[in-house]
Amino acid sequence: MIYFKAIRWKNFLSTGNAFTELKLNQSDTTLIVGENGAGKSTLLDALSFVLYNKPFRKVNKSQLMNSINKKDTLVEIDFDIGSNRYHIKRGMKPNVFEVHQNGKLLNQEAADRDYQTVLEKQILKLNHKSFCQVVVLGSASFVPFMELPAGQRREVIEDLLDIQIFSVMNSLLREKISGNNAAITKVEYECDLTSEKIKMQTQIIESTKLLNDTYVAKLKEELNKNTDRIEEERDAVKRLSEKAVSLKAEIEDQESIGERQKKLQRLEVQLADKVAKLTADIEFFSSHDSCPTCKQDIDHTFKCETVGDKQGQVQETRDAIDKLQVEITRVLDRLQSIARVAADINSVNIEVITKNNTISNLIDQCKSLAAKIKETQEYNDKLVIDDGVMKELERTLGRLSDDKAELLRDKDALNVASIILKDTGIKAKIIKQYVPVINRLINKYLSAMDFFVNFEMDENFEEKIKSRFRDEFSYASFSEGEKMRINLAILFTWRAIARLRNSASTNLLIMDEVLDGSLDSNGTDEFLKIISNLTLDTNTFIISHKVDQMVDKFANVIKFEKHKNFSRIAA
Repeated sequence: MIYFKAIRWKNFLSTGNAFTELKLNQSDTTLIVGENGAGKSTLLDALSFVLYNKPFRKVNKSQLMNSINKKDTLVEIDFDIGSNRYHIKRGMKPNVFEVHQNGKLLNQEAADRDYQTVLEKQILKLNHKSFCQVVVLGSASFVPFMELPAGQRREVIEDLLDIQIFSVMNSLLREKISGNNAAITKVEYECDLTSEKIKMQTQIIESTKLLNDTYVAKLKEELNKNTDRIEEERDAVKRLSEKAVSLKAEIEDQESIGERQKKLQRLEVQLADKVAKLTADIEFFSSHDSCPTCKQDIDHTFKCETVGDKQGQVQETRDAIDKLQVEITRVLDRLQSIARVAADINSVNIEVITKNNTISNLIDQCKSLAAKIKETQEYNDKLVIDDGVMKELERTLGRLSDDKAELLRDKDALNVASIILKDTGIKAKIIKQYVPVINRLINKYLSAMDFFVNFEMDENFEEKIKSRFRDEFSYASFSEGEKMRINLAILFTWRAIARLRNSASTNLLIMDEVLDGSLDSNGTDEFLKIISNLTLDTNTFIISHKVDQMVDKFANVIKFEKHKNFSRIAA
């Protein structure tokens, strides 16, 4: 049994940022009142959202968020199932979905859809459609059981009787049958294919051997061409190597000439520096009659001798520089000659590398060709050694025949299981046992509301209703007030069946404006009598505008009001 204890929400529909909390197990009967738009029915959407991630009314889920605050929408609910305590939180902006069991957060690694499946199938064991048939009856979007199509009626009944497992098994069985049929088709195809291969194998061997022999001959021809080319390239490499050796002998003096160039260049720099210094000294003595440092006069004879001597040295040095430049020119000419020979050597080396690469590629091609020749010859040998391929094909055909026989036996077993799991099988037998109980309970509740008809539902969930003053007629022929009595009677019946089966049993019953339209005063009184009989283990919430008529008939009254454009519970 699901025992709901409390629910709270904020920034939900017209509710503001402060939590609105309702104790769901506080009173046996609770009347929820308020003006239109005050937030009376918010409880229904909050329950549907926190448990099933969808609104109760026919609106988009995004419309559940408060249109003013536009964020931090959050709904929380507490309930017990057996000895386990559950706390669920679900929100938008930010998205929140948490399921806590006995204070511990359950694993959230799965996707939200899988996490929701765990909540519905393993914890609540109650889908949204059944929830709306057993827990909630609302005028806004509630679809009465009698107005559901046959398939959805069956879903509700199977949920209540806890026999939906057979539908799951049937669904899985259909997948197995489909897989079995596909496997049979595949194995039959493989049998036919293998038989055809056996027929063609003898012809293929000879034609393949002939093609392979032609292919090997072509490979050998290409291999011989590559071998000859390798020898040619190796001879060319040998000749180029000899040429490179000869060229290197021509430039054996490359290193010494280089050193000679460096020495001559250094000597040229030194001589140039000497000429510059001598020229500076000559200019000094020519332009000065006294020493600028000691202020003494310079002897004219000394000046003339000194200038003449230094001019002689300048001339000697310049003559040496001229001779040196001649030698430098000769060395540079030799270096240019060496550079040309070195370029020739480099070209020869590049050609050698290119030909060696060509040889390497040709060797790789020869290895590949030899491997292909060997592989093709070995394949030819396998084709003619006994009839190994044929024997393998025959073994394969035998194995496939055994597999086919096994699959056909499985098919027979699956067909038997399919008959059992169909709607007309074991589920029909279980439902057949409960149909009299369901009809008896529905008529009991109809009588309690002074609606004396004989209501019968068959195993296909089609109704037959008889009245003392009428012939047989259907649900659609009743007035809205009479339909409401039938809907209430069916709702109470589902709760009784759920309690009997302990499948979808819960302490919570919520009715939204059920008493405001279709039930007359007498029907309302009879309905409240039924409610009073349910209060032993049920917490019933009635949402209504009939404040004056019913306020004194409930153990607890909650009034919703609008305050500064937000809904809240009136103090």
